[in-house]
Amino acid sequence: MKQSTGVVAAGHEVTANAAREILLAGGNAFDAALAALFASCIAEPVLASLGGGGFLMAQTAGEKPSLYDFFVQTPHGRPAADDVDFYPIVADFGTVQQEFHIGMGSIATPGAIKGIFSIHKDLCKLPLKEIIQPAREAALKGVRVNSFQHHIADLVSPIIKSSPGALRLHATAQQPDKIALTDEIITHPEMADTFEILAHEGEALFYQGEMGRLLTDTCRDHGGCLTATDLEAYSVARRQPLTLNYHNNRLFTNPPPSVGGILIAFALSLLEKEDLGRTPPNGIDHLQRVAHAMRLTHELRNKRPIGSNPDLEVDLEILSSEFLSSYREVMSNHKTFSRGTTQISIADGSGNIASMTLSNGEGSGYVLPGCGIMLNNMLGEEDINPLGFHQWPFNRRIASMMSPSLVVADNGDVIATGSGGSNRIRSAIMQVLINLIDFSMPIEEAVEQPRMHYENDLLNIETGLSEAVIAALRPQFPQLNEWSNKSLFFGGAHSVMRRKNGRLSGAGDSRRGGVCLTV
Repeated sequence: MKQSTGVVAAGHEVTANAAREILLAGGNAFDAALAALFASCIAEPVLASLGGGGFLMAQTAGEKPSLYDFFVQTPHGRPAADDVDFYPIVADFGTVQQEFHIGMGSIATPGAIKGIFSIHKDLCKLPLKEIIQPAREAALKGVRVNSFQHHIADLVSPIIKSSPGALRLHATAQQPDKIALTDEIITHPEMADTFEILAHEGEALFYQGEMGRLLTDTCRDHGGCLTATDLEAYSVARRQPLTLNYHNNRLFTNPPPSVGGILIAFALSLLEKEDLGRTPPNGIDHLQRVAHAMRLTHELRNKRPIGSNPDLEVDLEILSSEFLSSYREVMSNHKTFSRGTTQISIADGSGNIASMTLSNGEGSGYVLPGCGIMLNNMLGEEDINPLGFHQWPFNRRIASMMSPSLVVADNGDVIATGSGGSNRIRSAIMQVLINLIDFSMPIEEAVEQPRMHYENDLLNIETGLSEAVIAALRPQFPQLNEWSNKSLFFGGAHSVMRRKNGRLSGAGDSRRGGVCLTV
């Protein structure tokens, strides 16, 4: 049997194809991940941008995983609140609504560009000028808008319409004043040029050069917080992953100061003693336990502002046996108790595996002139600003919910997963891992199973569960919201797997236009 060169799961065909081209050209999983990152800025402009940040969980063949943190950073200072350009918009998911804040004052220090160069230096084989080519060609040729990308553009249309630069990222040359419809083609010549210039000039063009000065001058004059000091001081952090044993499988996920990984680890620690594999999948025993673990995790986060304490060991205390025991007792006594983000997962035929999660928030509405880079609105996202808006501590990594993860199974299999979806990230990843580990589902089935999410007394349930199960859940969760279809609200857990025998497989989550390609 011919050995596969690699497998890619991502949120768009153009994103996945960029990675595929680089694998076929002899690149490794990390070359392919960077190619996909650039392409996602073209094909998934609501979800990914060089003006945002992200994380890479990387495992080179035979080595322990390592986490690259290139997420956004809070500025070193801020103007008075009355002088900050900062205002709300509402994204309407149909069943629920979510408020975000945008404007120049919502922009945190971007890390994506510095992350690209750090990853390239440490892990990649091919020159960056070759890695950018698939994305550059897609930008010049144009990307046909699919139904999912049009849908999410419509969700955040108040942001897209907030500035001419933002609208240009989502409009055709023929109708520059309207958001493009499904099947219309959008070109991005400015982004194509930006990719080429960055590959030639390096990261200093943004962090010490002309691009950065354009950003910080605009922030100074129009109610932003960023200064040249913020850009010059930014650095990529390489961290040891947070590790957890779950039924003899080793989970590697995003450590503090991010919060998503530690909350996933906490929930799985509660559920490990529940032995879900002995219950029917999607039955009442399974879903009651998972929903209750979600509720306890949500309550914990409300009680403890995880990610806001500079002493990271304080956050890790929640995984101590002493702390967990009281929550496990609650679990055992209640058996029948009464944003914009995209994921790229890649494995290559040489044993390297990458899980990368990217986010631009929903975008601030400000696009760097001549560059096509929409800047993030991370200072305007409620779920990652637990102390409140305009209360963030200076010069600190923002505590993200993003949690690119790897699982090394007890049988030698390796799984790469992660998700987009704001607060729903931790719920999506946890449920995919339960499906894979507790129920031994094939990866495609594990990703596509119906999902739940608990937050602020409301249990959201995706379509696909039996009426009997929903009826049994309703007395314990009076505020229960049934969704009539699968939705991007519940995340997008694009995932890949490498079996011990070298066989590669994967699944692109249909909730977020997922694509899986085997090379």
